[in-house]
Amino acid sequence: MPKNDKELLSRLKEADKNSFRDLFTKHHQSLFNFVLYRLKDEVIADDIVQETFLRVWKHKKNIKPNQSFFSYIAKISNNLCMDYFRHENVKIRHQDFIPEPTQSDMDNPADQYESKILEEKIQRIVNYNLPEKCREIFILSRVNGLPNQDIAELLNISRRTVENQLYRALKILRSKLSNYL
Repeated sequence: MPKNDKELLSRLKEADKNSFRDLFTKHHQSLFNFVLYRLKDEVIADDIVQETFLRVWKHKKNIKPNQSFFSYIAKISNNLCMDYFRHENVKIRHQDFIPEPTQSDMDNPADQYESKILEEKIQRIVNYNLPEKCREIFILSRVNGLPNQDIAELLNISRRTVENQLYRALKILRSKLSNYL
């Protein structure tokens, strides 16, 4: 082992950032090539190399300056590669059980906010701008989902009156909501 690595490792044990930087610079490319050969994916290989050096820094007190530094980081990265492969195998085994994400109109918070504002505005118009009978028929039809004939029978009015009141309610709503339409 070159004397230089031994000195750098001794200083690294004492939390010397410059020695860590020097070790990183010296061994990064070799370790990257080692990991890339196993994974065949540059992005994941780079992540594992970065994680390897993070672990070296975290466990710097346990470093043995007389041992090969490359062997040490190769073992760490090898373990990280094995963890990666295990994780990938778990994903493959359970892939059929994971539902595909579906896009909803309500996934966007801005759309949710706009929708909530519109609902509140409609509710205010229904409560304060529709005549009483018109409001009652509109709520029975649009909120409770009753058919026009059932509303007519329930209120003892003709079906045509129900249709006229709904037309009137929708006309008022359209005019009050012209900004949104």
